[in-house]
Amino acid sequence: MITNVEIIKPGLFTTIQDEGRFGFSKYGVPKSGAMDQVAFGFANLILGNAKNAACIEWTIQPPVLKFHDTTTIVLTGGETDAFLNDQKIEMYREIRVSKNDILKINFCRKGMYGYVGIKNGFLSEEVLHSRSFYKSITPRFRLAKNDKIPYQSSNNYTDHFSAISPPLFLENSNALEVYKGPEFDMLNDAQKSKMLDSVFTISNTINRMAIQLEEKITNTLPSIITSPVLPGTIQLTPSGSLIVLMRDCQTTGGYPRVLQLTETAINYIAQKRMKEKCSFRLIEF
Repeated sequence: MITNVEIIKPGLFTTIQDEGRFGFSKYGVPKSGAMDQVAFGFANLILGNAKNAACIEWTIQPPVLKFHDTTTIVLTGGETDAFLNDQKIEMYREIRVSKNDILKINFCRKGMYGYVGIKNGFLSEEVLHSRSFYKSITPRFRLAKNDKIPYQSSNNYTDHFSAISPPLFLENSNALEVYKGPEFDMLNDAQKSKMLDSVFTISNTINRMAIQLEEKITNTLPSIITSPVLPGTIQLTPSGSLIVLMRDCQTTGGYPRVLQLTETAINYIAQKRMKEKCSFRLIEF
């Protein structure tokens, strides 16, 4: 039976996300998808879902949810405390949910993004082969109070869990692995050294599109012809700022692409908060 989860409180910025929207970059359509693909993947793995089943993604301040029928859920991502009908529940474990149960989640202690996975996935509108929210592509770009997201009710409960806990995703993640970007060799030795030997600070300019770092690098490079970019591309702006493009980034850009994060590094930096630190470790092909 198709039923709904009701958004009692929407949280700070809560969306539906899956793996992302593939094959439409040539039309200027961003990939989108879960910011932390590892935490997202664990939610579906624990539930026995298809790997692309849609989850609710929340940012720092989680939503309050009411379930209209029985199902099974799992919580992954940023470290927090969660309660079902005021009873504390564990993360990374299947949780049985009954009709009219209320899920409340505290603010994140660590990390930026958390996930509520549900058996068989949330059944929000599918646009261009994806349920991932994105402004001007999907009917809504974030969840609001009283929204109802459909799901298939289920009594299938097996108590699967993972021994992985949120802090493990966040530890030892300061040195982010990167490849040379297409314009890396246009930098002089001093610029390369500054970029690869420095510790950078996450600024307050941080969202699903990009993360700007506080420390600057003297930039003498000219702008480039608008060229393809993708999540994890690090651009050097005329002012000397480094901008790390994230899941909702544009598909082309005109700033030099000096580095490219690995997929693992994208997941790590996605969970970093304002004023946290990172550095870059170059991987040679």
